[in-house]
Amino acid sequence: MEPIRLNKFISDAGYCSRREADKLIEQGRVMVNGKRPDVGAKVTPKDKIRVDGNLLQVDAVEPVYLLLNKPAGIETTTDRSQRDNIISFVNYPERIFPIGRLDKDSEGLIILTNNGDIVNKILRAGNKHEKEYIVTVDKPINQDFVTKMSGGVSILGVNTKKCFVEQLGPNKFRIILTQGMNRQIRRMTEALGYEVQTLQRTRIMHLSLNKIPLGQWRNMTDTEIAEMERLVASSTKTEEGSATKKRAESGAPARSNKPKPRSNSSAAARPGRPGGAPKAGGKSAAGGKSNKPKSGAPSARGSRGASKGGPKGNAGGKGRSGGKRR
Repeated sequence: MEPIRLNKFISDAGYCSRREADKLIEQGRVMVNGKRPDVGAKVTPKDKIRVDGNLLQVDAVEPVYLLLNKPAGIETTTDRSQRDNIISFVNYPERIFPIGRLDKDSEGLIILTNNGDIVNKILRAGNKHEKEYIVTVDKPINQDFVTKMSGGVSILGVNTKKCFVEQLGPNKFRIILTQGMNRQIRRMTEALGYEVQTLQRTRIMHLSLNKIPLGQWRNMTDTEIAEMERLVASSTKTEEGSATKKRAESGAPARSNKPKPRSNSSAAARPGRPGGAPKAGGKSAAGGKSNKPKSGAPSARGSRGASKGGPKGNAGGKGRSGGKRR
């Protein structure tokens, strides 16, 4: 087997994402054959890789994919020493880590997995995978606010990408992003003179909060996993790959930000309670009946013209469980 980067080895072992692995290496918590490696080092299965003294092995680990409706107050971190961390909250029997973040004050959908390869494919802005949010702010909004939010706002020294924004009420709006800058929505609203009161992520790609109560999680179904793998099949995992795609698209007509209706006829599995382990045989954490979702849709009233009809609910049935416990 050809040598691979150390951070990929750690990720493939289901320990954490590659980014987190790089942090562990920088902190001196990783040893390769009894020596501290450099970030970027390459290894083979013959090498002895330890994290905090624990030997890692890459074998036929069954992928785990969970959908959690994260409540406010939970930190999206794998650091168990940090109070109210997401790993202790879920209390899953296998080692998993979150894909992306929701800040402590936010709630809503987040994916947890042991598959490090898929993390950047979902998160990389150049791959244009949608994430949808419902936001309330501290004072009434108007069409000028919607137009400015959807057109791009200057934060952290750059202008955010154009996006879909729709007013839902006097102080409430829906926003669909394909990028994920740090505290992006909060910074965008602050730049326009508003303050976020509540922020909920309701969708990531084809996956929604449908039938998952706040604070509970469930296994993704086989149908959802298959659709996710299809959507990320052509996605790049690297920053360089995103830059290449961006250069290749330069000069071409801008792509519409209109949300497209998605075909997903599945029904949501019943959620599991925090700390609930999946039943033997790899069934959903709650195992139980399938719930047929209502087909809903982004409204056509949005600033950038959403199509009528929207992403449907998720699939029901059996979910996949994790592999060997570490």
